[in-house]
This record gives sequence, structure tokens and C-alpha cells, in this order.
Amino acid sequence: MENIDLKSKIIRWGIIGCGNVTEIKSGPAYQKTEGFELSAVMRRDALKSADYAKRHGIKKSYSDADNLINDPEIDAIYIATPPDSHKFYGLKVAQAGKPCCIEKPMAPTYEDSLVIYNAFKEKDIPLFVAYYRRSLPRFTQVKKWLDANEIGDIRYISWNLSAPASDVDLSGNYNWRTDSKIAQSGYFDDLASHGLDLFVHLLGAIKDVSGFTINQQGLYTANDAVTASWVHESGITGTGSWNFGSGIREDHVQIMGSKGKIEFSVFDENPIRMSTKQSQIELVIKHPENVQLYHVENIREHLLGNMEHPSSGASGLHTSWIMDKIIRNI
Repeated sequence: MENIDLKSKIIRWGIIGCGNVTEIKSGPAYQKTEGFELSAVMRRDALKSADYAKRHGIKKSYSDADNLINDPEIDAIYIATPPDSHKFYGLKVAQAGKPCCIEKPMAPTYEDSLVIYNAFKEKDIPLFVAYYRRSLPRFTQVKKWLDANEIGDIRYISWNLSAPASDVDLSGNYNWRTDSKIAQSGYFDDLASHGLDLFVHLLGAIKDVSGFTINQQGLYTANDAVTASWVHESGITGTGSWNFGSGIREDHVQIMGSKGKIEFSVFDENPIRMSTKQSQIELVIKHPENVQLYHVENIREHLLGNMEHPSSGASGLHTSWIMDKIIRNI
């Protein structure tokens, strides 16, 4: 597909699934990005769809995704529904021939992600996955340190993400994020993909990975504890532990090199730190109000032909493969 000339055309976006993630995190980013316009939203509940459109100053609202996808006045689609419906909607968007951004993870399984990827690749249609951390300034700074060899040859990376059970977990009320039919390993599926995708961006593709998953608390049908180990194509080793029934929250990543280490959090806005024998650097880099802003701006730059977007269908597919290797040992 040829690059879109944004200098002479405003790209009009439509959102499928205007839930909580789109209220502040992502939706306004499409309104704030030069050359983009958020022109329509869809939610199965017509009243909620219309309310969202009214509150955000959006021209059109739909309760049927087909009507939005096939609207000739909509040029591109952002799919922000739960992962189990990404394939269903993604294939419709590919058939319509429109650029698409899909929320992460790309799909619940590698198999479904591959089907989505191939549908867009066969038509040469741009496909992006909302792993927006690849575009955030705090992580681009980490990548600058790594690319400049500030801590020497990288030896290994480790990540521990632990959190207590939430009030919703303890209440027993339904939550799609802990329904094994939608997310086999619960919060791991929703959260761990962010970090694993980021590690690939920072350190290169992973060539082998394995893991164990278990339900320790019995609060919901999905598993709540996961451990994994992996090796990058470069020979860097990695380990991860994700537990959602611990007493204390921790979100800590450590990258160890031959000359020092880098530490940061994937989700918490803690300082990023680099330590060597010669110096210690600590930086506080805040996220933008709309955390997907830089991700969406980079979509524009990609469509202009100015850069390759850091989170493509291909990179999202690789992350899906990693997740499947951990969860299902494919």
C-alpha cells in the first residue's frame, strides 16, 4: 500500500470498542495528533456509544462495527475491544482495506495473531499493535543508553511484577481479564505482554522461551502466577516472575551488563537508573497525559513515510509467539 499523503488529506479514524482504555489513554491521542481526526466510535450499546461521542466531540457513533468499518468517510480503524474479538474485527478491517491499530495483545493466541498478520500483509495494509511503551520517552532513553553501550555487553535481564489481589478479585465479581476463556493466564496476558514486547524492542528478538503457570489463589478461573525464562538471539538471557496474589506490589526490571546495570519499572513511573563504577544516573521522565500519544504520533510518521513504526504487526506477532510459548508451551 502506498504511503498516505497527510499533507493534503486528514486521516479520519474510527474506534471499535470505546471503553475505559480509550477515555484518556488512547482516544484523545488520535484527536491531538496533527493530520488525524477521530471521526467515529462504535460500541454495541448505542446509548453508551452516543454518550462517548458527545463527550469527546466526535461526529458519528455506531452500535454496529460493520457500519463503522465500511463507512466511506472513515480511513483507518483502531480496535480497542477485549483480545478475544481482535481477530473477528481485524479480518473485517483488512477486508475493507484500511490501516489498523489493534490493542495489545494482538490476539489471545499466536495462531489467531498469525491469521490477522497475514490478512494485512497479503494486502500490504499498515498494521500496528498498541505496544505504546516502545514510543514512550522513558524507554527511548533506556534504549539510548543500551545502544551507546553505556553498561557494556548485556548479559541478562530480569523482571519481577507482583501485586496483591484486587478488590474485584476478592469480591468474585466478573472481570474479563481473569476469565480463562478470554485470558488463560489472567493479568499476565494483559500486563506481561507490555514488558516482554518492550524487552524485544530494547534487546532484540527472543529465540527460545519456556514457562510455568498456575492458579495459587483460586479466586478466578485464570491462572494467577507465572514464571518464565528465555534467551535472545544475541545470547542475552532473561527471567520473569509475575504473581497477582502477593502481599506487596513490586515492578522491577534489571538489565545487567559487563560494565554496569540499568533499572526501571514497566508500569510504575519510578525513576530510571543507570549504575556503573564511574557514575550513577537517575532520571524522572513522566508519561504524557494521554499515554499513547507518542505511539499515535509515530503512526502518523509511519504513514508519511518518515519512519518505521516501532510497534508493527510483525513485532506484535513475535510477542504473541513469546506469550504462547510461556502459557501453552507451543
